Amino acid sequence: MGLRVSIAAAGMLLGSLPLSVDAAELVILTNQGATPGVRELATAFSQASGHKVTVIQEAGAALERRLNSPVPGDLLTANPEPFDDLIKKGKVVPGTVTPFVLAGLGVSVRAGAPKPDIGTVESYKAALIAAKSIGYSYGCSGTHVAEGIAKLGLTEQLKGKTVRTGGAANGGPVTDYLARGDFEIGIQQTNIMVGVAGTDYVGPVPGEINKPCQSNVALLTGSKEPDAARAMIAFMASPAAAPLLRTTHVEPYPR
Repeated sequence: MGLRVSIAAAGMLLGSLPLSVDAAELVILTNQGATPGVRELATAFSQASGHKVTVIQEAGAALERRLNSPVPGDLLTANPEPFDDLIKKGKVVPGTVTPFVLAGLGVSVRAGAPKPDIGTVESYKAALIAAKSIGYSYGCSGTHVAEGIAKLGLTEQLKGKTVRTGGAANGGPVTDYLARGDFEIGIQQTNIMVGVAGTDYVGPVPGEINKPCQSNVALLTGSKEPDAARAMIAFMASPAAAPLLRTTHVEPYPR
């Protein structure tokens, strides 16, 4: 029901926007934390508009090469920090950067392992202290996890049993390592942790310790279909997108 309603709402929205007569083929380059939601939105947008949307998750050197290529794609999603520099470098069209999603932090364990009590800040703190090992990433979610640990006064206490994932030498989401048994508790964005084989999702990081990661979308200057790409941005930030985003365990950016 939610998908049909959102597709209908997308159709109404698109009817008021300047679209090309012919179906366009759009490419969206996404950051890991935004990919599940963007895939949902791309499906609805495609069904409502007739445009084909391909979602490609890129990061690091691969993303750099893509952005420097003659035809990089049409849209880019990322955390807010890179966009000012990308605008200065002429990679992103000024005035198109649009926040669209917030992804909160969650906790998972290896499949079949006991699930710790993390229902309150105090029980979350106790679970971290009791854990034999903890894993979290670099990037936005890792920064926010580390900030939360610092607020709890546990930075030094946990340092010796903490594994950081996703750096230059070891990419991939936290759940990859958790499923192999590299550590006991994994913490990352909920939307890339729920339902991953070999792991069991425990729940969200509680209270004020859970600082979400924001993702924005913007038009790339190399886009060959700027009108359709702008329509996609409008849809991603519209009320019609909200229920689809929530199915992927994120929240739409508040308007």
